[in-house]
Amino acid sequence: MDKKQIEEMIDLAIGQLDYSYVPYSGFRVGAALLTKEGRIYKGCNIENAAYTPTNCAERTAFFKAVSEGERNFQAICIVGGKDGILTEYAAPCGVCRQVMMEFCNLDTFQIILATSREQYDIFTLKELLPLGFGPDNLR
Repeated sequence: MDKKQIEEMIDLAIGQLDYSYVPYSGFRVGAALLTKEGRIYKGCNIENAAYTPTNCAERTAFFKAVSEGERNFQAICIVGGKDGILTEYAAPCGVCRQVMMEFCNLDTFQIILATSREQYDIFTLKELLPLGFGPDNLR
């Protein structure tokens, strides 16, 4: 991915903060998921009073994409912060990392964590989920 594409994904993820439904935590998260064909699916976090049904931004983006037939993913950008203020990286939770493991290549899928267009780092899924359990383990 080139810098322009990374910046576009950061902008789209930041834009999703406005759609977060976070009446309990106030912690807004936005995500932009890039398919290998170049399509981008966006997601925000959606809280629930019962907590367990809460859905993370990353899973919202993945589930939207998968529900429309997508199965090949290149990268995801994740941003987040209390009241939508981006002061540090918002790394994906364990459940989201497991969803990524289901659909993405450990070595090539990129996870962009950002606080702005200028401040971001890129990790592989393997770096964030070493020794992950996925579909290959069941073959």
